[in-house]
Amino acid sequence: MARIVVDAMGSDEYPKPDVEGAVLAAREYGAEIILVGDEALIKPVLEKLDTSGLSIEIIHAPEMLTMEDKGEKLVLKARAKDAKNSMAVGIDLVKNGKADAFVSAGNTGAGMVTGLFRLGRIRGVDRPALAPIFPTATGTCVVLDIGANPDCKPENLLQFGILGSIYAEKVRGVKSPKVGLVSNGEEEGKGNELVRAATPLFKAAKLNYFGNVEGKEVIGGKVDVAVTDGFTGNVMLKTSEAVAKLITDKMREIIKGGSLKTKIGGLLVKPALGAIKKLLDPGEQGAAPLLGLNGLVFIGHGRSDAFAIKNAVRVAKQAVDVKVLDAMKSAIEESLKTQ
Repeated sequence: MARIVVDAMGSDEYPKPDVEGAVLAAREYGAEIILVGDEALIKPVLEKLDTSGLSIEIIHAPEMLTMEDKGEKLVLKARAKDAKNSMAVGIDLVKNGKADAFVSAGNTGAGMVTGLFRLGRIRGVDRPALAPIFPTATGTCVVLDIGANPDCKPENLLQFGILGSIYAEKVRGVKSPKVGLVSNGEEEGKGNELVRAATPLFKAAKLNYFGNVEGKEVIGGKVDVAVTDGFTGNVMLKTSEAVAKLITDKMREIIKGGSLKTKIGGLLVKPALGAIKKLLDPGEQGAAPLLGLNGLVFIGHGRSDAFAIKNAVRVAKQAVDVKVLDAMKSAIEESLKTQ
C-alpha cells in the first residue's frame, strides 16, 4: 500500500483543508497517510473527522516554510540536517524510505529547493521541472517547465521532454506520447535560439517528437507533452488561468445582469457551464509533480481545498503504483548512452 506524506501546513488555510483532504484520500484511495506539521494544530482537526479503519499517522514538525523564505534564508532552512519545518521533515521520510511520495500545497520554490537538497536529482538530470496538466480540446497535456527554471539550456529541455514523456505514459496512460517544443511558429527553424538549438537534440532522441507547437496547438491537443523553459511556461500557465477566469466571470456577469430571457437561458446552460468549470479547475488534478528529483514530490496550489488535496494524493499514489520514478531513471540512463 502506498504511503503518502501530506504537508499539513501547506495550504493558505492550513491545516484544515490539508487534513480533511488527506482523510478523504485515505478512505477513497486506500492510501496510508502521514500528516506532517504542528501536532497541536493537526490533532483538533483530525479528531473531528471519521478516521475509523484508516491508516493515518501524525509526525510533529513545529516549523514551516512560507513565501517569506527566500534566497540564503530558504537554502539554510532547506538543507539543515536538523531542520524542523514540515517540508524538510516530510521529504526526509521519502528519502529514508519511510514514505513513497510527498504532497504539499506550500511554496513551490521552497518545495523545489528542499527537494533538491534532501533528495538530490536523478542521475543525468541537471534541473528538475514542475509539470502541471493543462486541459486541451482532446484531453490533457503535460507542460514543463512552468516556473522552476526561468533560464534553460537545450540539454535541459531534452531532459524535460524525456521526463514528461514517461510521466504522460505511466501516470496519464498515454501510449507513445507526442512531444512538442513550444515556439512562436510551427515550422522547424522558428523560435528563439534555445528552441532552435534544442530541435536537433529532440529529433535524435528516442521520443515521439512532434515538432514545434504554438500555444494554440497545445490547447488544441496536438501534443501530449509540451516542453519549454520555466519563464515561458509560467507565462503560459498564468495567462491561461486568467483567460479562463475572465470568460467564466464574464458569462456569469452577463447572465446575472441580463434580461429574463437571458437568465432563463443561463439556467438551461448551467450544467454545461458546470462541466466547463470542472475542466478548468486546477483542483481536479490536485498537484503537479517536480520531475527530475530522486523521489516523488507533488506541489499544489496554495488555495487548495480538501477536494484538491484529495486529488493530489490520488495523483501521487498513481505515480507510486506505476513506479514512475524507476521508469524515469531508466529513460534518462538510456539517453546518457547515446550522448
